[in-house]
Amino acid sequence: MHRFRPPRADLLLALAQTTVAVLLGQESVAQGRPALDLLGYALIGLVNLPGAFRTRAPVAVCLLVHAAWIVFITAGYWPVANSFGPMLAVYTVASLRPLRASAACTVLMGAIWVYAGLLDPRSSMPAVVAQALVWPAALWRFGVVARRSAKLARRLRAEQEERARREVGEERGRIARELHDVVAHHMSVISVQSGLAQFVFESDPPTARAALATIAGTSAEAMEEMRRMLRLLRAPDERDGVGVPDAPMPGLARLAEMVERVRAGGVPVELRVSGAERPLAPGVELCAYRVVQEALTNVLKHAPGAPTVVELRYGVHQVTVSVTNADPATGEGAIPARVPSGTGHGLIGMRERAKLYGGTISIGPHGGAGGYEVRLDLPTSPRAVRPEDDRTR
Repeated sequence: MHRFRPPRADLLLALAQTTVAVLLGQESVAQGRPALDLLGYALIGLVNLPGAFRTRAPVAVCLLVHAAWIVFITAGYWPVANSFGPMLAVYTVASLRPLRASAACTVLMGAIWVYAGLLDPRSSMPAVVAQALVWPAALWRFGVVARRSAKLARRLRAEQEERARREVGEERGRIARELHDVVAHHMSVISVQSGLAQFVFESDPPTARAALATIAGTSAEAMEEMRRMLRLLRAPDERDGVGVPDAPMPGLARLAEMVERVRAGGVPVELRVSGAERPLAPGVELCAYRVVQEALTNVLKHAPGAPTVVELRYGVHQVTVSVTNADPATGEGAIPARVPSGTGHGLIGMRERAKLYGGTISIGPHGGAGGYEVRLDLPTSPRAVRPEDDRTR
């Protein structure tokens, strides 16, 4: 069973208030009031000690404190000696509860203040009324400001947590795309080559050895990319070899290696490059590389025998890569003409990459030849790519 315990800070504050009230009560005789007796000390405790539970039940504590304060004042004791408990109670209600409840508690404190002045014939009522208006109103205002500040802090904290969750989700999506692109492509090549090696192992040993060599090279490249990804995901102080730069991300310069690897898998692939070759931003090159990689992976899966053309065109302000699978005889293609929304991690990854770098991608039938084409257009001008997106990811 849960025990109703006061917060430690509130308990210490209540004890401190009680001590201060007792010390101030020693001045009662000097103020022309009766000295504290057993009843006076008991009322001091009843006014101040409930403050230990002020954050748990602020309105109930405020009402109890003010009721005890009325008894303390009516008994003729010096009101000021026991005023800190009611003040703190009003502030707490204003800082934790809606305006209606806090306003009622504020009015209650002001009324009791005026009541204490009426009981003392030596009091100046204009001064008492002014104090009854100013002090409760000031406490109420401070409490309302604290409540609004706490509400704003909670909202900011919630927004930060939501932003953190969104960033984690985006990072997971990025990692998933990278893993899919790396693993799917290399495993497709390995699967095709292993099948070829098994088929010709006895009848054509040289071809089998070439397939095994391709498998070895592909697996080594896959391991290299996986290690690079892990280095990027680890914290800087956890990386192996502090100060040693990571291996470069794949770029357009490695398209020829990819095409050769796919060609070794039995797909007649041709690479065509046009325009003035030039280095591009690393993020743009990686985006184009991954799209070509995914398209060729689909060629290996869905149309391994169809002639395929990979074309890279450098424009003035953009770069275009396309993977065209045009087989008039069969009409088979690497990408289906219609892709159901939300399916296919590879297709989603292509579109997300293109969107990230301000590019456009089209996937569908290629002309009237019966094949299919994946075409990516990426801007290369500085204004087209945001600096924060142009980092090696």
